[in-house]
Amino acid sequence: MPEIIVPNTQQELNLKKLELSALLEITQAINENLPEAALYKIYRFTLLAQLQISRLTLFVHDEQWECKVCFGTEQDFTKQELPEEIISLTEITNTSKLRVDRKWRCFEIVIPILHNGKVLAFVMIGKIQPYYTNMEALNFVQTVSNIMLVAIENHKMARQRLAQESIRREIEIAREVQSMLFPKALPNDKDVAIHASYIPHSSIGGDYYDFIEIDQDQFLFCVADVSGKGVPASLLMSNFQAGLRTILRQTSDLNTVVAELNHLIYRNAIAEKFITTFLAIYNRKTRELSYVNAGHNSPILLHEDNTHLLLNEGCTMLGVFDVLPFMSVTRIPIPHNSVLLCYTDGLTEVFDEDEAEFGIEGTIKFLQKNRFLSSRMLHLQLLREINLYNEEATFSDDITLLSCRFK
Repeated sequence: MPEIIVPNTQQELNLKKLELSALLEITQAINENLPEAALYKIYRFTLLAQLQISRLTLFVHDEQWECKVCFGTEQDFTKQELPEEIISLTEITNTSKLRVDRKWRCFEIVIPILHNGKVLAFVMIGKIQPYYTNMEALNFVQTVSNIMLVAIENHKMARQRLAQESIRREIEIAREVQSMLFPKALPNDKDVAIHASYIPHSSIGGDYYDFIEIDQDQFLFCVADVSGKGVPASLLMSNFQAGLRTILRQTSDLNTVVAELNHLIYRNAIAEKFITTFLAIYNRKTRELSYVNAGHNSPILLHEDNTHLLLNEGCTMLGVFDVLPFMSVTRIPIPHNSVLLCYTDGLTEVFDEDEAEFGIEGTIKFLQKNRFLSSRMLHLQLLREINLYNEEATFSDDITLLSCRFK
């Protein structure tokens, strides 16, 4: 501990005046809600002018130890790493009692700043007035520092709360936008029964499905997956949906639809975002399905005899190239009583405890075994199946299912 020198009455009175002035200055700066850099500057000048401390450095723990204030020294301590010998201190200590490098001995005293039992910072002072070795004066430096650092911490937490509230509101808006993208009703008539399920991994996912009537004979349905999650994925998906519906008003030619969508995504995608999608148009009269698979998981078409076809022809994912390097629209006849299952990779990329993937094979086997369930029950049972497959249910992605029963 530092040697204690008892001040005379006049010195004690002067000290109290200086302390009061310093306290008022710091408190006023805090109440004015000044930024962190300004508070540190006022703190520095307060100790320099009011408490007559001519050499000081302040290290604050902000993810790591960082020098926030340094004055009166030849050495630039903003570029120095705080020694472990100092980091371990919890009481006011003379540097002469520490095994530290010579450069740290320009300070005479180390003052830890604690709050709720946690060390927030270290103040190191040197070349102080004789009566400042009095413990009462050193404790006051500790108190002033504590008041300022706790205020800075509180301001930081307040800013974080405001930022979190802003993010929460953005997420809320994006979630509302996303929910508006999904069709309000899906058909169940004499020709087809379409059912969809969406299970987000987080509050805002990157999956999307849609159903759009083109005319009395034709309709389009699709499933898509945006790379990434959160607000950017949701906004890109809303662009995708708006673009799709706008293009369909002009043409139902899938070659043109997909090429225009790719151009739209390429122009609007940010941070290497892209979209995989499966788009199909079904003609009720001809029972013909035209489709393009743009880098998406292959939908499974299950025939009445339990044989299946994977719909994987098309083009690369959308938004990667300005012009798609290859493209094909495939047309297939749809036999009666066929079932088509479209899905996103959150379904197949589920692993058991041995790291074996549920995969497309597991999905096909499930379909063959449960094809006669109602669409709703088919989805529920399939989701239950992958929950059982992965008992921890730690799915790493959204899951979207869209089934189409052709009657």
